[in-house]
Formats: sequence, C-alpha cells, structure tokens
Amino acid sequence: MTQLTSSGPTALGIELGSTRIKACLTTANGEVLAVGSHEWENSLVDGLWSYSLDEVHAGVRAAYADLVRALGAEPESIDAIGVSAMMHGYLAFDEAGELLVPFRTWRNVNTGRAAAELSDALDINIPLRWSIAHLYQAVLDGEAHVARIAHVTTLAGYVHERLTGERVLGVGDASGVFPIESTTGGYDAARLEAAEALIHGAGATQLRLTEVLPAVRSAGEPGGRLTEAGASFLDASGTLSPGSLVAPPEGDAGTGMVATNAVTPRTGNVSAGTSIFAMIVLESALRSRHEEIDLVTTPTGDQVAMVHCNNGASEIGEWSRVLREFARAIGSEASADEVFGAFLSGALERGSDDGIYSYNHLSGEPIAGLEAGRPLVARTPESSLTLAGLARSQVRGSFATLALGMKTLASEGVAVDAIRAHGGVFRTAGVAQTLLAEALGAPVTVGEGASEGGAWGMALLAAYALSESRETLAEWLGSTVFAGEETSTVVPDPEAVADHAAFLDRWAEGLETERAAARTMK
Repeated sequence: MTQLTSSGPTALGIELGSTRIKACLTTANGEVLAVGSHEWENSLVDGLWSYSLDEVHAGVRAAYADLVRALGAEPESIDAIGVSAMMHGYLAFDEAGELLVPFRTWRNVNTGRAAAELSDALDINIPLRWSIAHLYQAVLDGEAHVARIAHVTTLAGYVHERLTGERVLGVGDASGVFPIESTTGGYDAARLEAAEALIHGAGATQLRLTEVLPAVRSAGEPGGRLTEAGASFLDASGTLSPGSLVAPPEGDAGTGMVATNAVTPRTGNVSAGTSIFAMIVLESALRSRHEEIDLVTTPTGDQVAMVHCNNGASEIGEWSRVLREFARAIGSEASADEVFGAFLSGALERGSDDGIYSYNHLSGEPIAGLEAGRPLVARTPESSLTLAGLARSQVRGSFATLALGMKTLASEGVAVDAIRAHGGVFRTAGVAQTLLAEALGAPVTVGEGASEGGAWGMALLAAYALSESRETLAEWLGSTVFAGEETSTVVPDPEAVADHAAFLDRWAEGLETERAAARTMK
C-alpha cells in the first residue's frame, strides 16, 4: 500500500460508540478524507453491561485499519488525533494500572441509591450512569476492589491514556464524571468535598477524589502527544510515527455538539443512535433540580442541559434487518441502506400508526420510570397494521422518551433558536427529521455531516487544538468548518405538533404495559 501524501495537516477522530467504533480522517478544515469502522456489541457480565478491554484494543485497531484501507494509503504521520467515546460509566484501576472490575457502561442502572444520595447531598441531579454514582455505589455495596482504587476514568479517557500516557479528560466528558464549576472549568470543589464526605462516611476513607479523578482540559488545550507505544496501539502495521498532538478526550455528547455546530447558547442538538439525547446550551442556570435533566458542559465548559435516554434507534435497525432477511428470502439483494430507506419511506403517512404503539426499551429508562426494558409492539384491535404504520410507530416511539424529557425544559422556559440533528437514522432524507421536529415542536436542521457523527466531531476538536486559533471554538467552527454548509431545515406543522402531543399522552399511558412485560418476560 502506498504512503499518504497530503498537502496540508490532517486530523483523526476516533469514537467508540455503543455498537460501532468509527475512525474519521479529515483535513484541517474538516473535509473528510476517509472513514473506517468496526462493529461490536456489549455483553452482560455478572448482570452488568460491559465491553472487555481486549475488545476495546482490537476494535480501535480494526477501525483504524479499515480507515487505512478506505484511504488507500498508510499514513506515516497524522498531525492531530482525538478520542471520543460513550460517556459516563466506570473504569477503575489500581496503582499498577490493572483493571479492577469489568468496565461498567452508561447503560447500567444499578446505582439508584448512590445517585439519590449524591443528588441530595450535592443539590444537583446525579444520573445513574455518571462515574461518581458508580464509584459511590461500589463503596455502598462494600465491593472488595474499592480498597485498591488508584484512579477511575471513562472509556475515552482510557484509550487516550493508552495513546499518550496522559490521564486527562476533556471538560465535556469530565462533566459526566463529576459536576463542573462554571467559573473555574474544573470539578466543583465544594461538591467534591461533600461527595468525599459521603464516601468516607460509607467506609472508603482512603479515597481522595482529587487524586482519583482525571485532570480536566478544555477544547483547544493540548491533551498530550502520541507516544511510540500509542502509535503501536493504534496502528498494528507499525507505519504510523509518534508525535501527533492529541486533543483532550471527549464524550459523545460533546462531539455531537461540535458535529452539529451547536455549541453556543440557545442552540441545541439531538444525537440519535443506540441511545438518544438532546443537548441544549443554556443562557442561564435552571431554576431547580430535575431528575430528567443532566447538567453537563460543552467542550469549552459552557453549561448544557442534557436529556439523555438510554434507548434510541436500535429497534428501527432491528426491524430493517428483519425486512432485509425477508427480501433475501424472496430473491432480492437489496442493500441495507435500500431496505432502511424503503422501510422509513412511509413513516410520514399521518394516521397510519393509529392504535399502534412501539416501545424501544432494551434496558431501563429513568425518564420513563422503567427499571428494565422489553422492546414491544402493541396495537389496539381496531388498528390496521401496515408497513407505513409500523415504520411510523417505530420512529415516533424512538423519540417519545426524549419528548417526555424535553417537556421539563419547556416548563423551565428554556429558549431554543435552533436544533441540529445527527445520527444514522437521519440519512433517509426528511423522514426522521420531520418526526423529530413534530416531537419537539421546534425546527430541526440536518447538515451534510449528520451521518458521520461523533468521529467527525472529534476530528474537528483535534484540528481545533492543532490550529492554535485565537478564535473561540464556536467562531472557529463557523469560519473554518461550517461556512457555506448545505443544510435542510424542517419547520413542523402546528397540527402535526398537536397530533404528536396527543400521541405522546397515549404512548405514556401504555408504559404500564412495558412495566408488566419487564416483570413477566424473563
């Protein structure tokens, strides 16, 4: 394979998502040169959702190798690199760097007591999936490994450390570990003290959170350099040289904001994948604490209200896969994208899903009050089951929990001028975009890079760190990346918004069916 020749700097973004690890190589202004990916799945380990570190190592290498194949050349050097991953969760290590218990992902909901006690003590909503909730729950449960903890980190932080040897997090990812203080851009000192008091009171007196948690960096600041060991970790061929600037690692929420150019107050974005979440950059603090709302930050530390749903568009993909199997059974070799597009094509047919209710919950969903999930399709006897109706119910069902959470922000008077959406479900032009606009009652814009997602967003953060620009991240994105971008915007029909509101009330009543299914379907 030939060597890569480039007329300018390059940036590599790697994102470890729930079902796919993706690598995206760009120019310094965000033009995509090549994309690679590797599929993986979480597994239950002792009743908790996890991925092994061997899978992490192999998956990152496989995604990078796939990118190299797509590029048709082996890069000897890359100017800037950044790593992103699904936020939150719990990776605990001892002093020698040995993993103490299997990685606990954001999907686990076993931290109820810890999250509730921390929320009350810190007077801020601490979601079940946050790293501090996992840590405190392990203390409360008297887990033996707690006595050996030297540090904890996120998945992005772990991979970043393998590349650079540096134990740091971008502020956006860090905001899913522990609350951030807006004026300092670091962990909230008063809340660190309060959390530590709880932890010590539960018996783990040796833990010092300032020593256990990773250091915090903001976008544009360096996160380290690619070491020789890091280059070998990433590139099994040995072609890649060390020395690349590596941006602070970020969470998928932050890279979604960057990929959709939604990093300024009164803007927001929706990221739809295995999970689905909305991020609204706030003008001012919320008046009160809400269990449905997480307070996190942009990659530069601005406060963001996050509505996070554990369950997203996976069920749409499952139905599309079944339909492709059927197509093959009758002799059609339609591609996955063709089947997906055909399935969603009828989803805008209003009324086609009357009496059809789809619930996309593979796991527990705090916003919906579900401790466990069971994907369901249910319908009333008088309903008519059609392909269009099934597709419409699946898409609307995938957005329903998010819409419940967004009602809370509306009650706080949070103003949003623009919502940008990204994720694979939006690659069928106009369909999911329209139904999301109806669900949120707000215009929804999809840009050219919508389906590239967080790996592209992380590449942009790496390029921004490389640029040494005096512009803010928002200014740099506007002038360097999104100037002249082609977008499509859907403004929802008021009648459709009212129809969705009525649907949401009926759908929410049906959640009792989900609870019964979780109790009885083992």
